Amino acid sequence: MKVRDAMTAGAECVGENETLVDAARKMADLDVGALPICGEDNRLKGMVSDRDIVVKVLARGDDPNTVTAGQLGEGKPVTIGADDSLEEALRTMSQYQVRRLPVIDGHDLVGMLSQADLAKSLPDESAGDLIQAISSGR
Repeated sequence: MKVRDAMTAGAECVGENETLVDAARKMADLDVGALPICGEDNRLKGMVSDRDIVVKVLARGDDPNTVTAGQLGEGKPVTIGADDSLEEALRTMSQYQVRRLPVIDGHDLVGMLSQADLAKSLPDESAGDLIQAISSGR
């Protein structure tokens, strides 16, 4: 089975120049805890999570009305290809200890693959191993 068979299609981005208040509203509207950050060139620039907003902005006393999503996008985002195997996605999640991966096809964001998506798509035994592997970083 390929990643595209298990992913949630139609992922929405927060623009790199949008504020963190905009990002938080979008997360609330979509009922998600993280969003990909897309640049004006439509390329993936990173990820921003609700936890990032709280820990890296609010807790430091910064203003989420002026800090942009792009300011939190650090380094190259960890992604998975749409045609990669679920086993490769599992290895990637485990290696980088992430619970969700932006799915790309070429340079285009085509979806998101979450730990829950993988757990639903893998055999029961592998699903249990997934949670343990991501938690322990194996």
